[in-house]
Amino acid sequence: MLRRRYAFTLIEILVAITVLAIIIGIAIPNFLRARETARTRQCITNLQRIDSALTQWAIDNHASGSTTPPTLPELCGSGTTTYLRTTPTCPLGGSYGITSVTSPPTCSIGGLHVTP
Repeated sequence: MLRRRYAFTLIEILVAITVLAIIIGIAIPNFLRARETARTRQCITNLQRIDSALTQWAIDNHASGSTTPPTLPELCGSGTTTYLRTTPTCPLGGSYGITSVTSPPTCSIGGLHVTP
């Protein structure tokens, strides 16, 4: 009695590899785009937190548009005047800057800003 051997043929293996390659080719760019979008959103959230802390600082110190704004470490200082619990760091590798009390904070990565 002959025994039949069950195995994959070369064509079946090549088809499976091709399907996997197509799926990976679609998934990797989408994953990278989603990761970049999440980082951008986190950066904008940090800018909103800094803007909120700057507004609170301006109210507490009766600051006007001509007042010199605090630096980011001053907003994150210790003691009774802490406006941010932790110093925000940009997930995109940029740095945050405060130019005036009346303008929103900026990120050194171009194009990111707080929308009112």
